[in-house]
Amino acid sequence: MPKQISAARRSSLAGLLTAASLALALSGCASYDVTAPADARADAPAAAVKAKDAETKEAKAGSGAVDCRKAKCVALTFDAGPSENTNRLLDILKENKAHATFFMLGKNHIAERPAEVKRIDAEGHELANHTWSHQILTDIKPDEVKRELSRVQDEVRRITGKTPTLMRPPQGRTDREVSRISKELGLAQVLWSVTAKDYQTTDSALITKRVLDQTERDGIILLHDIYKGTVPAVPGILKELRKRGYTVVTVSQLLSPAKPEPGMVYRP
Repeated sequence: MPKQISAARRSSLAGLLTAASLALALSGCASYDVTAPADARADAPAAAVKAKDAETKEAKAGSGAVDCRKAKCVALTFDAGPSENTNRLLDILKENKAHATFFMLGKNHIAERPAEVKRIDAEGHELANHTWSHQILTDIKPDEVKRELSRVQDEVRRITGKTPTLMRPPQGRTDREVSRISKELGLAQVLWSVTAKDYQTTDSALITKRVLDQTERDGIILLHDIYKGTVPAVPGILKELRKRGYTVVTVSQLLSPAKPEPGMVYRP
């Protein structure tokens, strides 16, 4: 039988999560499961914990192995690319030996920039799904939801040979039906705790300040590599986060030794 997560760590929530505040509007007929990264780690199966312990013990310096049960981790994520800015972003991440999760759009992005998708994968970043055309999933029919997600799955698999296991619903909006379809497609849902609202400004200093002001341990940072001010802010963000003792990781690294559970909503 599947491992049961305690009621204290998994709550049935409902309604729509707005991009700005992630406010939850409770509704008895549209519930879904949500858990925090730290709680997911605590609930990891014993076999996964044992494997992680062995990995950590055997890891050599510089191997890239991270244990967020011990390290002060924060996940860095980028939405809505790849774009004309992505190669520069990848250069910055490489220079800083940092890895991120890329929640990619299909139309005009993955479809137009397969070379960037390949590079994201080749350089050890995490490939993730942000729908094909950024439709609000709670506003469309179930078969349209499935199409929005599955087209990205198929295209990323065609380009890289890998299938994403994470998705971010546009504007953070999800519900029971979206969760059901995500589970069917093998996708966990990932929300966020830090937003620079970089869609509102080109001021890189302001973007940096907003990120740093909100970041706490086990947070998930939301940025967009499609906006002019964002990529120039990344070096300063990475430098200051490390100065404050943070280890920058992908979403899956943040959850480890737990594995992303299809259909589950992860929110710090």
